[in-house]
Amino acid sequence: MSSRAQQTISLGLLASSLYLSLYLELIPLPTIIQRDIVPVLPFWFLVSFGAWLLFRLGWGMFTFRDTPEAYEELMAEIKLAQADLRAKGVDVD
Repeated sequence: MSSRAQQTISLGLLASSLYLSLYLELIPLPTIIQRDIVPVLPFWFLVSFGAWLLFRLGWGMFTFRDTPEAYEELMAEIKLAQADLRAKGVDVD
């Protein structure tokens, strides 16, 4: 059984091998694709990956209230912290 890290490393090696074979022209492509598209593929991937991560972060924040147990637990911890600070004389309102 392989771990998630091994799967990620394998996928990364596969993708980088494919890109390197395209960049070194081991896989024949039309000249315009080879000259104009292949060199910018890593930047396109980086921007796409960043956009995907931002989407995941935003979606997680948007659906935070959809996890009632975590929401209730967090609210209870906030109330406990406020009560502790009030007991120590700190104004939290």
